[in-house]
Amino acid sequence: MSLMQNLPHPRNIDDIDGTASYDARDLIVNGLKAEIVLDGQTYTLRITRAGKLILTK
Repeated sequence: MSLMQNLPHPRNIDDIDGTASYDARDLIVNGLKAEIVLDGQTYTLRITRAGKLILTK
């Protein structure tokens, strides 16, 4: 099973440019963090206590 199959369904897809919108809480299913891989590099997405998003490498 690939990682793409585990993605939540987007909340919305823009008809003009095809941009998919996701709720961050759907991506961060454990409430703590999610790892995002791009070209072999792993990034960490997390929600702070203040409700802000932080993406780090």
